[in-house]
Amino acid sequence: MLRYLSLDWINALTAEVAASEHLRDISSTHTIGVTQVVSDGPEGDITYHLQVGDSTASFGAGAADPEDVKMEQGWDTAVAVATGELNAQEAFIGGRIRLWGDQQKLLDNQAVFGALDAVFARVKERTTYE
Repeated sequence: MLRYLSLDWINALTAEVAASEHLRDISSTHTIGVTQVVSDGPEGDITYHLQVGDSTASFGAGAADPEDVKMEQGWDTAVAVATGELNAQEAFIGGRIRLWGDQQKLLDNQAVFGALDAVFARVKERTTYE
């Protein structure tokens, strides 16, 4: 099993994103760099990114470059959203996920996040949230 937000979990998602033909297809018409920061987890603060554009999609440790959007949240919020206990939109509205950057670009790239959901679902089957 992979612990949520561990380096093994990030590496598993990196491989899944790289193998996703759907994300590759979407990346020919969409461009976005998203950095996600999760604080106070079992391994401390974790930063990872999604980079999509120019017919490539990548996921990995560290910040996006270029970074269009940055999101920050605490461990409890990240786990609640990842496990479906909390709706991400409600977390944004309630201030539990803080957002910086180009919000319109985030909205314009909803197809990317829809495709990413399928990738996350494959890794979620092998993930623990402790």
